[in-house]
Parts: sequence; structure tokens; C-alpha cells
Amino acid sequence: MNELNGDETTRGQPVLSLEKVERSFRQGRQNLKILKDISLSVRAGEIVALVGPSGAGKSTLLHISGLLESPDAGSITICGEACANLADDERTSVRRRHLGFVYQHHHLLPEFTALENIVIPQIIAGHDNSDAQDRAREILTWLGLAERETHRPARLSGGEQQRVAIGRAIATGPNLLLADEPTGNLDPQTADEVFDMLLRLARGANLAAVIATHNPGLASRMDRIARLEDGHLVEI
Repeated sequence: MNELNGDETTRGQPVLSLEKVERSFRQGRQNLKILKDISLSVRAGEIVALVGPSGAGKSTLLHISGLLESPDAGSITICGEACANLADDERTSVRRRHLGFVYQHHHLLPEFTALENIVIPQIIAGHDNSDAQDRAREILTWLGLAERETHRPARLSGGEQQRVAIGRAIATGPNLLLADEPTGNLDPQTADEVFDMLLRLARGANLAAVIATHNPGLASRMDRIARLEDGHLVEI
């Protein structure tokens, strides 16, 4: 997929930078500090595994990185733009221009076909409808789902649904991919196949990526591993 290939000259450039990020939540009378002085830098073409026990704050860190949640302190820089204090509409603009998301559950729109689920985010981002459909078909072909383009999610297997979700995430050409347990709902063989496809897509598009996983085997296939425990982020 030539259109998905990243420019080699951009490889290694900073895409996501977190500096001294902190986040707390109130629980009764207690103030629970989930993230403590978190700093992380991810460059184009680099895939980082985010690991740690359940409840350690991996999803919170991904939400902050994706501008879905605000930190209590610290800075967030995406593609050179300071984002921690942006207004809601500005944060939305950054997400549309630079970010792609994959979740444990596919979150496909059930009333739309596989093709339409990949076209819609492109239309929202301002792409021409015809171009969006062409790109969606190319992505589905690359994902091995060309014969499923008219199928709605209910007619797709779990692995197929998640592949469509991955295609949707990269359809707008993001710089940063954030994935939260993207194969957590799949059986081991299907998970391995879907994860392999996700890695090849990310590397082929020269994306910076942060992927949360509980699976040590999947984590070992990424470029770096960062462990979140007791609020602190430590590189393994």
C-alpha cells in the first residue's frame, strides 16, 4: 500500500512527548495519584509497548496521550504542538489531524458496512468521498477483507471486526497510533494474526505508536517496553 508508507526522512522525529505528567482521582476522602511524574517520548517509526498490572493506569495514560483526558500537571506535545491546555475544539482538531485509536472492543458502527466504517472518519476529516472510498477499498484489500466490504459488523468474525477497526484508525493517515489492548478480546491465534497486521501497518506507515498489552509475547515484538507500576513509568 504505497499511500500508507511513511516518508523515510521523517523517521526518528518526535511525534509524542509527555513531560512530568500527573493524574489523580478522588475516591471517597482519598486522593489517589494514578500517574506520577510520567515522561515519555515516542518518535516516528517507533512502536512502544505499554505494560503493567490491571488498574495501573495504562488506559488513563493513553487517554491523556490522545487528548481524551487532561492531566493535572505536565505537558503534552504532539507533532511539535503543545496540547495540554488546548480548548476542546482545538484538541478535537489535533486528534483528527494526527491521531488514530484502536481499542479492545472494535466500536464499529453496527448499521454501516466495513467499507463505510473506514470511509466515515475520512469524510469527517474533510476528505473527498470518492477518494475516501478508494482508500478504504485499498485498506480492506491490504487487510485481506476485500470480499467483506459490504458486510456489516454483525456478519464479521471478531478478528475481521478488529482488522476493520485497525483500518479505520489508519485511514486518515495519522502520525500517532494509540492502541489499548487491541487483541484482548481475541483467541490466541487470531490475536497473533491481528497483532502482526497491526505492527506491519504501523511500520509501513512510519507511525509512532503506543500499544498497551498484558501479553508479554506481543510486547517483546515491539521496539521498546515501558512498564507502568505504582504510578511510575520505567523502561524495561
